[in-house]
Amino acid sequence: MQQQKETHLTPIGYLLWFFGGIFGYHRFYYGRQLTGLLWMLTAGIFFIGWIVDAFLIPGMNRDANNQFKSGETDYSVAWVLMLFLGIFGAHRFYMGKIGTGVLYLLTLGLLGFGVIYDLFTLNGQVSERNGETAQGEPVPA
Repeated sequence: MQQQKETHLTPIGYLLWFFGGIFGYHRFYYGRQLTGLLWMLTAGIFFIGWIVDAFLIPGMNRDANNQFKSGETDYSVAWVLMLFLGIFGAHRFYMGKIGTGVLYLLTLGLLGFGVIYDLFTLNGQVSERNGETAQGEPVPA
């Protein structure tokens, strides 16, 4: 039986926790959108939840690896690009979405609203792309 490749990496989870943890980036990375939104609105539940998450990241990583589909497009690369260059559409260019990448580049991530949308949907976008490439179907740009 072939083992599935890891989709999410613990060091990337800690990177996102460190640089954007009070905004819930690490929680969005692990597919926990509702608590990510809660962290975003409460500064990581007033920093206490942010500190507790330092101990919970390995478990969140295991859950994400079981939940999402591996493939050519790497979740960690997409998330790091979005965290540091999201308003310029770097993560969209990486996923082969050239049209929306250019749109993000010209509008600073649709004035930030597109990047917020991607916080909630990026794992699904990458998983969908990996499913399409695994089946050999052409992926629309």
